Amino acid sequence: MVAQIHPTAVIHESAKIADDVSVGAFSVIGPNVSIDSGTQISPHVVIARNTRIGKDNRIFQFASVGEDPQDLKYAGEETWLEIGDRNQIRECCTLHRGTSHDKGLTRIGNDNLLMAYTHVAHDCQFGNDIVLSTQATIAGHVTIDDHAIVGGLVGIHQFCRIGSYTMLGGGSIILKDVPAYIMTGGNPAETFGMNYEGMKRRGYSKETIASLKEAYKVVYRKNLTLEKAIETLEASEPSPELSLFIESIKLSTRGILR
Repeated sequence: MVAQIHPTAVIHESAKIADDVSVGAFSVIGPNVSIDSGTQISPHVVIARNTRIGKDNRIFQFASVGEDPQDLKYAGEETWLEIGDRNQIRECCTLHRGTSHDKGLTRIGNDNLLMAYTHVAHDCQFGNDIVLSTQATIAGHVTIDDHAIVGGLVGIHQFCRIGSYTMLGGGSIILKDVPAYIMTGGNPAETFGMNYEGMKRRGYSKETIASLKEAYKVVYRKNLTLEKAIETLEASEPSPELSLFIESIKLSTRGILR
């Protein structure tokens, strides 16, 4: 099958495009770009350089993908952006490559939805099944784990880690790490319990949800030091779901939102 490339698209000679990829009118694909099968590139998309895109993605009009990082220390080093499979990157999103001061790589996993006008800065590391709502702004070196939901107009400070199954309320300003399952909101953000409704939708048992409710109380309501709270939780022979919560706290480098 021949790739469906509009005659007005500009494709660099070093780009590698699978046979069934479609590229819309006036899109530009730069050097060292690879695009795997089933991916659709809408009109007026720019994929600048050094970007690897997996299968069955859809990139909508006016998105800027793989551009130089907005970092004053960046001096033209060869860095990369890697996008997995089945992602939707909506209108006017901006995704930048990594820097040599970190891994040299910005990575987006699989099955993510990046709504219009979202920004993913250099060296971010995204898992799978994440939603970035409209105009969410993610600073450099941020990690977002699987199944997180980031509300519209949220700003996340550089180097923060956002745990799995979190919900960040619209307009929140996130300055510290957010453990798995936590719900937040405000400027600066505060915690508002755990995402229990999301747990129910994903089939968590009543026993599992009850254990996570108790874990939340241990960390957030009993005035324990974080070290003592972790010690208390680990003494309970935690389930895999509770272990995820504990591990997300232990991985924190900026201190958790508490």
